[in-house]
Amino acid sequence: MAKHKSQINIEVELDENKIPEQLYWSAPDGGVDRQQTKALLLSVWDDQAQEALRIDLWTKTMPLDQMKVFFHQTLVAMTGTFERATNDEKMAATMRDFCAYFAEKLELDSGGSKAN
Repeated sequence: MAKHKSQINIEVELDENKIPEQLYWSAPDGGVDRQQTKALLLSVWDDQAQEALRIDLWTKTMPLDQMKVFFHQTLVAMTGTFERATNDEKMAATMRDFCAYFAEKLELDSGGSKAN
């Protein structure tokens, strides 16, 4: 029986110094076709080496204030993912406290920095 395969694609346009100028991502099964973005954080687990491998990219035009909100939303989302994956409510609560502290210290507007 054939299994369904799905792809997520990332396209990076670099300048002459190999600095990202444009980022696009596609996820055809999710209805996303070459959508432009200014930043991405990708982590994969290497079970042989027992370590996370990462690709962190952002364009030269990613505004600093948006980068701070992006990190906050990513931390909040990772907290929810951690709780669902581990069922560790106590640590998730600690992580949520840190996310609130992070937002407070960066003076983020709570209306623009929520993620689940």
